[in-house]
Order: sequence, then structure tokens, then C-alpha cells
Amino acid sequence: MFREMLRVQWKWSAVPLALAVVAAFALPVVSVQDFGSAVTSRYSALWMLDAMQSWSVAYPVLAGAIGLVAALTAWGHDHRGRHVYALSLPVPRWRYALARFGAGLLMIAPTVLALWVGGLVAGAASTIPNGLHVYATALALRFGVATLLTYAFFFAVASGTSRTAGIVLGTLATLVVVQILLNVAGVHAHFFTDLLQRAYAWPGPFELLTGRWMLVNV
Repeated sequence: MFREMLRVQWKWSAVPLALAVVAAFALPVVSVQDFGSAVTSRYSALWMLDAMQSWSVAYPVLAGAIGLVAALTAWGHDHRGRHVYALSLPVPRWRYALARFGAGLLMIAPTVLALWVGGLVAGAASTIPNGLHVYATALALRFGVATLLTYAFFFAVASGTSRTAGIVLGTLATLVVVQILLNVAGVHAHFFTDLLQRAYAWPGPFELLTGRWMLVNV
């Protein structure tokens, strides 16, 4: 069953994930395209670190996009068919969901490999001043964990019905609107901000997506 599910899931997501592989490979290569001097001055090192910092946001955004696409394509056809096919199989629901999840993991693995190879190519093709180093493996590992994290989150949301996903998204949107209205009325309520801080600050689950994503660092 898993092999057939993997084949079908690849058919559904081949095009967007192929584009994701290209983007993952190109991102570290493009980020060092202006590195052409080996001068070990303080200015050149700071300039390169600033350039790396400017590209930091692209890595978690790409990881989130890959996780979202993989999760939506995993459950998209089940939603269209109202889960008739899944319910007709002589297997427990948890096993079916686990097979879907595993197939999605194999779909996103090439993007992590592509980013790692892109980082190695970027480091070999660019001139890095003394004192700075290329961390292609560490960056790829972090990217892989971030992609897995976002994929697991979106997979859990998408595994329910469209109504469930609508309730989750609608609740978040309602919290945002209520907080804006309260702030306009002069009531300083920050429950949504506090919720985001708990999610994105340590030990929140999405803390990994924040911070500095540096291919080149000291």
C-alpha cells in the first residue's frame, strides 16, 4: 500500500516539489553571488555577514512553503473524494494517515538534499575571507528540521475536513480582528501577541524558524 501511495502522491506533487528542489539549490548559490574578494578586512567580513543576514528570512519561508505544499497535496484528493477511498480500505485510519505522512517525508527529502548540495557548491564557488566559514551541513540540517516541523503542522491541520481547517483558520483570524478592535478602543489586550510569542520563542515549537540562518558565519 505504501509503495502505491508514494507513487500516487509523487504524481500529485511532482511539479511543485520539483520547483522547490530548484529553489532550495539556488537559494544558497544566489546568496553568495557577490562574494568575490578574499580581503580580510573588517569591512569586507561585516559586509558579507550583513548579506547573509539579509537572506536569512528566505530559508524559513521556503521551508514553510514546502511543508504546506507537501501537506496539501497529501490530503487534497482525499478531500475532493470526501475520504471515500481511505474509508474503503481494510486498514486502520491511523495506519493510513501514517503512510500518507511517510510518503510526504520522502517527497520533501530531495529539497533538503538540494539545499545541502547548493550550500556546498556556493562555498566552493565563492571566495570567503579568512575568519569566515561555510556551514552548509548545519544549515541543511536546520532547514530539514524546519521543513519537517511545518510539514507536520500543516499535515495535522489538513488531515481533518475542510470545515476543521476553516475553523482553525477562522479562529486565528477572529483573534487578530478582536485584538485590533480592542487596541482601537483603547483596551491594550495582547493575547494574540502573547500566543505568537509562546509559539515562536523558546521553548515554543516554532522557535526554530526564527533567528539567523547563516550559510557563511564566523
